[in-house]
Amino acid sequence: MDPDSVKSTLSNLAFGNVIAAAARDLQKEMVAKDKAQSAPASHDEVDLDELLDDPELEKLHAERIAALKKEVEKREVLKRQGHGEYREITEGDFLGEVTGSEKVICHFYHREFYRCKIMDKHLKALAPVYVGTKFVKLDAENAPFFVAKLAIKTLPCVILFKKGIAVDRLVGFQDLRSKDDFPTRALENILKTKGIIDEKKKDDDDDDEESEAKNRRVRSSTAQDSDSD
Repeated sequence: MDPDSVKSTLSNLAFGNVIAAAARDLQKEMVAKDKAQSAPASHDEVDLDELLDDPELEKLHAERIAALKKEVEKREVLKRQGHGEYREITEGDFLGEVTGSEKVICHFYHREFYRCKIMDKHLKALAPVYVGTKFVKLDAENAPFFVAKLAIKTLPCVILFKKGIAVDRLVGFQDLRSKDDFPTRALENILKTKGIIDEKKKDDDDDDEESEAKNRRVRSSTAQDSDSD
């Protein structure tokens, strides 16, 4: 294997003590084989031991590991608070849920309303993607006090809370061009604009496309079932 392959192998190894030792052994073995076959050009050779012992590289690696660990710990705390999934709550849970997280999306729905089921589907798809926001739903028939308190007149009604305060809402499908077949991305973009979910990284786009394709298949299957009836 040539020195470029050694570099590639190195870039894919974790820099823990055990892995670093294994990398050194692997590099020495490769260099020995290369020397036995032919003398490599001196300017292509890489001193793996020196690279692994570079204090700047070690510092960058330590900082990256610390940042990743912090992010994982933050996500775990949020999940313990009910983030990462789309959950049903009761009227008794409501105040604790909306005041217990910085950002909360609460869908007031009716079990028999078709559009509420559509909204359910899209919110369920978004909940595990945007762990920083809590996604919950509440049966409006079983929550008369908060339906009256929040002046909810039309369902579905999605109310957006920040630090326990209702800052905005989506009434019916008014913000979605009043169409039943809107894509998840349309709702996602509205929620981003309203600042209730954070911008995602670009490497999440593939997952979005896969999710949207799945939603299209579900809508198509539902339409076919309706036609057959």
